[in-house]
Amino acid sequence: MVAVTFLVMLVTAGAVGAPGVFIEPLEREFGWRTDEISSAIAIRFALFGLMGPFAAAFMNWLGVRRVVLFALGIILFGLGTSLFMGEVWQLILLWGVVVGVGTGLMAIVLGATVAMRWFAERRGLVLGLLTASSASGQLVFLPLLAKLTETWGWRPALGLVVGAILATAAVVLAFMRDRPSDVGLLPYGAHEAAVAPPAPASGSLGAALLAPLLILKDAARSGVFWLLFGTFFICGVSTSGLLQTHFIPLCSDYGVAAVSAAGILAMMGVFDFFGTLASGWLSDRYDNRWLLFWYYGLRGLSLIYLPFSDFSLLSLTLFCMFYGLDWIATVPPTVKLTAERFGDARANVVFGWIFAGHQLGAAASAYGAGLTRMVYLTYMPALIVAGGFCVLAAIAFALMRTIEGPRQPQLVAGAPA
Repeated sequence: MVAVTFLVMLVTAGAVGAPGVFIEPLEREFGWRTDEISSAIAIRFALFGLMGPFAAAFMNWLGVRRVVLFALGIILFGLGTSLFMGEVWQLILLWGVVVGVGTGLMAIVLGATVAMRWFAERRGLVLGLLTASSASGQLVFLPLLAKLTETWGWRPALGLVVGAILATAAVVLAFMRDRPSDVGLLPYGAHEAAVAPPAPASGSLGAALLAPLLILKDAARSGVFWLLFGTFFICGVSTSGLLQTHFIPLCSDYGVAAVSAAGILAMMGVFDFFGTLASGWLSDRYDNRWLLFWYYGLRGLSLIYLPFSDFSLLSLTLFCMFYGLDWIATVPPTVKLTAERFGDARANVVFGWIFAGHQLGAAASAYGAGLTRMVYLTYMPALIVAGGFCVLAAIAFALMRTIEGPRQPQLVAGAPA
């Protein structure tokens, strides 16, 4: 299950990160502006997050396997159809709305759901491994996509992503299951006397759609929720929306070729893979509040440093080390804090709402950074603002009080627990 989920999240990361390689080719071929292309990416980021809580509810209602297959089908349609697009509204519809909905039906919520269903022990390590797959997606796809784009154009490069998603759907159909009980197992580390295999949620589609809203209503009464939501918004501002989307054009502004910039981004992916894996291990052993303090603080300092560097191999390598090690390292401790505060039964849905904050931040940053480049001819303001927000997030966790235990949810008749 971990291997199949890792593959799904890896390939989805390739689909999410691919547009960053295509910004300049689309500008050259169609004459579209950076902010126009960025608006499509911003819509995708927003939907990627806003679908998260409902994705968790759908997984609880229909099962993980069905939701993942349906989501991969939507992504295939959006990317496959975009091979024939010629107008900017088509880009916004396909890469923004369609791909945003498809990727949002899985998102990081998929990894959190699998970790909580299949593991009673070592959840942090598994979460670290699964969220690190996003870094691996960049490592596997971006340098190759940049090379294909430079040699053959953006359509063959995008076709490679479509083929990878199709192959992944076949693997999911063959091997993915919803729960350990489906294959006669208990969650890893669980004892039969203590844990009974959970039954699939029942109820109507309306109840499944209503459940995330009811859980949000209850979670929103907690200051911990808003702290995690706000800091994860900053996480999105400083990662996906900014560097995942704009790093290649940023490097191009300083004379670094697209293939070289993609290689540097892949090197960040290597550091992030090990950083996120280590973060999962650490989150099982240390206070997650202080882990997040260090992650956000180091990330903020690295972003503030970047525009003042000379973009040489040495300076970019130093940036890759500090920034890459905690690119997605914030996820395991954030999920752990969510589960500690809201309980396992609701943790994936509550985390879905927190992740929505992440993607709203990513959407704001993706569009805002593109607009900054158009207006000021530089990404520097966007980098400084993102770095400053990260420092504020670090201070917030330094001031955070001890997490209290989970509250009992307020259930409404007809809504699945």
